[in-house]
Amino acid sequence: MSSKILYTKPSITELEIRYATDAATNGWGDKCYEYINRFEDLFKAHLGVRYAIATSSCTGALHMGMAALGIGPDDEVIMADTNWIATASPIVQLGAKPIFVDILEDSWCLDPECVEAAITPRTKAIVAVHLYGNLCDMDRLLSIGEKYGIPVIEDSAEAIGSVYYGKRAGSMGKFGAFSFHGTKTLTTGEGGMFVTNDANLYEKVLTLSNHGRVKGQVKQFWPEFVGFKYKMSNIQAAIGCGQIERITDLVSQKRKILEVYRAAFKNLPTLTINPTQLGCESGAWMPTVVFNGEFSLTQKIIQEVFINQGIDARVFFHPLSTLKMFEGSPTGKNSLDISGRAINLPSYHDINSEDLNLVIQTVLHFLSMRKG
Repeated sequence: MSSKILYTKPSITELEIRYATDAATNGWGDKCYEYINRFEDLFKAHLGVRYAIATSSCTGALHMGMAALGIGPDDEVIMADTNWIATASPIVQLGAKPIFVDILEDSWCLDPECVEAAITPRTKAIVAVHLYGNLCDMDRLLSIGEKYGIPVIEDSAEAIGSVYYGKRAGSMGKFGAFSFHGTKTLTTGEGGMFVTNDANLYEKVLTLSNHGRVKGQVKQFWPEFVGFKYKMSNIQAAIGCGQIERITDLVSQKRKILEVYRAAFKNLPTLTINPTQLGCESGAWMPTVVFNGEFSLTQKIIQEVFINQGIDARVFFHPLSTLKMFEGSPTGKNSLDISGRAINLPSYHDINSEDLNLVIQTVLHFLSMRKG
């Protein structure tokens, strides 16, 4: 058994090290964008989209995409109450207001009925976050967006490898955003990607990403307006090239780990694990168990059991509406209920069977303790 079982860490091989070394050694001057361009090309080919821009984070990709859509002061953007704050922060930074709505009990993603009920004349976008690799009901959300003339944005930070009726997560909305943080299935250490099929939106974001300097401008250091600096480095992109070349194996291993957990817990009516909707394939980024409501649980109670076994205990996201900075926002019933009785399970690529078994036995022991 490991001294500590981490909830996640990246899979880095000699391939990524070789590419990164080459970028650090040779990727300067007129070669400073070579791995960036290559990574963008590989990523958009994998996703099946027309345009991709490598960024320093998923948050940066969201920020620029929302800015390019013209989201600003007094606008409203609908998103799920269950989320990490990184989805909400660009909305706030643009002067707009995040409108939190509840999640579905089975997928932990946006409830389309709540989305439609929250639409007002000020609504400028809907953000569909594919939580933990689970998939939002994109058909319904896109239909709602089309009905009201509102763009649907895909926050696919956690959903590389997830597929919705043959379409990859991030490829269906007005634009998609991905995270390559060190915890993600595909990593560049830190980093992200903006993707879209909209040529005009791509050009706007490309200009925003370069401090407002328009492509083709012959004057050096001549911006047309104030933009952003959310670029990925060539060395990070080199690591990303190695990772995207291995993406099939990386996602496959994540799915295998999730299936081990599912097999262990399949006959237990006292908990649920990441759901699989008909016609969808999960990228299985973060296996998560939700204990039934019959138990009197808190995040602290669950955490302590796992920590005592040397297992990293990552809690289910708190509802954003419960945070001080969003005080006064309505709290979703399911968002509040589920977060107190759920835990993310370790799922890094090279986790061994002994450690997996300890996690499983800890869950089973926890259930027996609560029954007792």
